[in-house]
Amino acid sequence: MTDPEDREQQADVTRLLLHHLNAPVAEYCYLRGVLPAPGAVRIAIRAGDDEHAMDFLYEIPNDTVAPYDIPGLLRTVLTGPQIYSSSDVDEAMGMTLVRLRPEEISPAPEPEQGQALAVLRALYDPGEDENPFLIGFLLHGEGLLRLYVQRPDRPGIFGADIRLTETPPTALVGSLPTLVREEQYLRPAPDDPHCDLLVDLIDW
Repeated sequence: MTDPEDREQQADVTRLLLHHLNAPVAEYCYLRGVLPAPGAVRIAIRAGDDEHAMDFLYEIPNDTVAPYDIPGLLRTVLTGPQIYSSSDVDEAMGMTLVRLRPEEISPAPEPEQGQALAVLRALYDPGEDENPFLIGFLLHGEGLLRLYVQRPDRPGIFGADIRLTETPPTALVGSLPTLVREEQYLRPAPDDPHCDLLVDLIDW
């Protein structure tokens, strides 16, 4: 793999899929690996229960889909019947290799947990262990995520409420350290003993 863009895409897909080592990609479908291939990324999936499990290797050409869309693409492939031509099916390392055509597949929506994970990953900075900004979270309500954060310039804990969306709210996440300082968004938190004030960013 010599193309820097291919290497970057491979690394992005690997990072995005890491949590599926603990959580299924789809029902009874578990991540087994992310492998590099010329001009493509290959996702190894074990499908089925232990007794009747089968291993598949799904090949997705680089530059045909954004890394963030790959989990949704896999969910679509793994949850419904798919028809492949014989030229798209092969074998590699004892697994059935399936070459996907992403332009013909609509990615399934990201579940709430996956949407929350995207936000939390974007906010978490392992280099800030001595003065962390994000110190907790809670999924609550319909598609709402409360982020428990600390401001370096003010004591106490702030609960920032945001609405989860299928596409990560990049602008909101990037602006969050500034938004929690703005008085217009601050509310009392009478029903949440885990924070001193709420920051209402649901409609931001």
